[in-house]
Amino acid sequence: MTARTRRLQVLVLACSIVFTIGTALQNFVIVNVDMLEHTMRLAGQTAEQAATNAPGFLTGFRIVGCVYIVGNAIGLFALSGRNWVFWVALVVNLTQAAGVLMIPFEVFRASLDLYGVPGLLPSVITDGGALLLTLVLVASLLRYRAPWARLLADVRP
Repeated sequence: MTARTRRLQVLVLACSIVFTIGTALQNFVIVNVDMLEHTMRLAGQTAEQAATNAPGFLTGFRIVGCVYIVGNAIGLFALSGRNWVFWVALVVNLTQAAGVLMIPFEVFRASLDLYGVPGLLPSVITDGGALLLTLVLVASLLRYRAPWARLLADVRP
């Protein structure tokens, strides 16, 4: 192991705690039918279209959100040092970071309109934090050529 192995694992653990909570807040508190209807109206739908489309979209959104809650929670096993935990953390954070680019502006506008700045925090923290954590994990992988900042001789399955 290197001196950075445990620090990297603790970082992933800490981020996973924050991202799991943030994703749950986003999934079950911030995003609701009213917020989605407002988002859809901002995106150009009529009130009737938004009222029709929002409930179905919310169901799909929450399913995807639950996948990310579970994915982030897997990072809680970072201290185990298992390679598969590293790879899951990397993939989950990489795809969650893509939310920064993929989430339409109207979603942020609706969150801000309905909840103020606190409505933006779960998404900004989880997606922005996931981007930063992804960069750290990729840099570590490039530097050590193995998960968890280990030397190749120390790698466990």
